[in-house]
Amino acid sequence: MSIAYEDRILRVLDYIHDNPDGDLSLDQLADVAAMSRFHWHRVFRAITGETCAQAVRRIRLHRAASALVMTQTPVDRIAQAVGYPNAGSFSRAFTEGYGASPAAFRKAGRHLPSRPDFRTGDYPMYPVTLRQDPALRLVGLSHAGSYHSIGKKFEAFGALCQTRNLWSQMAGMAAIYYDNPDDTPEGDLRSFAGGLFHGAAVPNGMEERQIAGGKTAVLTYKGPYSGISAAYHSLFGNWLPDSGEDPADAPCYEIYLNNPREVPAEELITEICLPLR
Repeated sequence: MSIAYEDRILRVLDYIHDNPDGDLSLDQLADVAAMSRFHWHRVFRAITGETCAQAVRRIRLHRAASALVMTQTPVDRIAQAVGYPNAGSFSRAFTEGYGASPAAFRKAGRHLPSRPDFRTGDYPMYPVTLRQDPALRLVGLSHAGSYHSIGKKFEAFGALCQTRNLWSQMAGMAAIYYDNPDDTPEGDLRSFAGGLFHGAAVPNGMEERQIAGGKTAVLTYKGPYSGISAAYHSLFGNWLPDSGEDPADAPCYEIYLNNPREVPAEELITEICLPLR
C-alpha cells in the first residue's frame, strides 16, 4: 500500500479519534481524506475491512470504554463526549458492541484494541489496465434499490430495444452505480441500466446519462455477476493504493462484453471502470 493512501487512512482514523462528538459524516470524512466522495468509502472499507460508519461507532465506543475504565466520569457525560445524545442510546450501542452495559463494563475494567489491521492484499487479484476512454453517452432506465435487482431494468431495457429495433444504435450494454452498497441503505441505492448509444434522439421512455471520459482504470472481471463485489474490493483494496492514482469525482461504471443469455455465467466478462483524475 502506498504511503499516500496509508496517510489518508491514518488521517481519517486520527480525525475520528480526535473528534468523537463532532461531524463524522461520510462526506466530512471524505473531505478529511481529500478523496472523491464517490470512492473514498470503498477505499476505506477495502483497506481496513470495515465501513466508515463501523469505524466511527467502534472508535466512539472505544473512547467511551477507556473513559469508563480510567475515569469516574458519569455515564451521561461520557455518552455526550463520544457523540451520543443521551445515556439511553449510548447504553444500547455500548451493550451491543461490548456485550455488557456501561456499568458492568466499568466494574470489569477491560477494553479492546482501537484500530483494525489493514487488509490490503487479502482480496483476489484481477487484471487492471489504464486507458483513455472517450466521452460516453448512455440511454436506459434508472433503478433504485438493491443492485442485485437491477436485472429487471436490464430486462425492460432489452425489451424496448427489441420492440423498437434499437440494437443497431447500441454499442454494448452498460451500467452506472452511483452509491457504495457498504455505506448506503439498500433502499437508497441509485443505479442506471442501459446501453452505449450512438443514435440521435433519446428513445421515448428512456433517460440519457453522460460519462465524461478520460483516464480510466479498467478491471476485467470474468465470472458470474453475483461475485462482482470481490472484484470491487480488489480494485480499491489492492490496485488503487499501490497505483499512485487518484479517483475522479465520478461514479464507477460497468461495460458488459458478452451476453448472459449466450454464454455460461462463468464466462461472463465485465469491465469495471474507475474514472481517474
